[in-house]
Amino acid sequence: MTTSTPRSFRSGWDRFIELLTSETTIYVLKRLLQALFTLFLAAALSFFIIQLAPGDYLDTLRENPRISPERIDQLRRQYGLDRSWIEQFFLWVWNIITRGDFGTSFVYNRPVVSLLWERVPPTLLLAITSLIVTWGVAIPLGVLAAIKQQKWVDRVLQVLSYTGQGFPSFITALLLLIFAQNTSPLFPVGDLTSIDFADLTPWGKVLDVAWHLVLPTLALAIAGFAGLQRIMRGQLLDVLRQDYVQTARAKGLPENRVIYVHALRNAINPLITLLGFEFASLLGGAFITENFFNLPGLGRLILQAVQAQDLYLIMASLMMGATMLILGNLLADLLLKAVDPRISLEDLN
Repeated sequence: MTTSTPRSFRSGWDRFIELLTSETTIYVLKRLLQALFTLFLAAALSFFIIQLAPGDYLDTLRENPRISPERIDQLRRQYGLDRSWIEQFFLWVWNIITRGDFGTSFVYNRPVVSLLWERVPPTLLLAITSLIVTWGVAIPLGVLAAIKQQKWVDRVLQVLSYTGQGFPSFITALLLLIFAQNTSPLFPVGDLTSIDFADLTPWGKVLDVAWHLVLPTLALAIAGFAGLQRIMRGQLLDVLRQDYVQTARAKGLPENRVIYVHALRNAINPLITLLGFEFASLLGGAFITENFFNLPGLGRLILQAVQAQDLYLIMASLMMGATMLILGNLLADLLLKAVDPRISLEDLN
């Protein structure tokens, strides 16, 4: 007597197979495999460039008369600095593959993964908040500038855009820091929370963190907004001149529908491709901004690691940045496919 497979099970299994063999899944798997090779090359290049710097972490310890030469030699063997560069690198890679161990920080004598895990949330929060503010302001203003082309609104926005691009994030951060000092205690500077943070209500804690992020977010968002707004304006103006837009207008469609349904959907595609690079650049800008506003993020940690030549902490930080760039670009490609289904993912590869 044979047993028949339930129809619901078959349909669920068919959907699972269809998902595994879909264009998106194959594309993601292919990109992830490429990412592993890219990360390996980036790690090798970064490792050997770091090794070209004169000296190492133990040089600073030699200046301390309380530390004996025997102790220095012991630490050199403990950290593996007595090995050749190639041995150090492949041992580091092998430990990552087999144990997920990115090494131990020389300065903090702790696994670098735990150090980064503590500092990642503030930096990611600052970068994501800045990205939301940048896109939330730049896209509408770019659309407005294109609609009001050559009018006073467009000219004012162009002046603001050029001015914003003329100020790097560290200059903007410095100016905002001076502003905060002159308006103290209106805007808090230093850390992400107030002294009485533990006593606040859940909603009060959210508002407290948001208030501490106002100036750092502005410092990151101003330069990004300026460039993005100009790109949005140029792309929309180019699309509005296309034949299909003129045809839509000739059919008597409302102007708002022509702009926001037909034109904007195509004009925003090139901006989505910039999303991955935008996110990576915001992470780099966040490192600088954190030092100005004394935020407990990755910026200060990595700066201290570079100054102390903390090899494995620097390497793990570089790998995290490279991973963020790869994932950001992958996310941008998937968003581009979602926005415009006509686009083939293979063409983006």
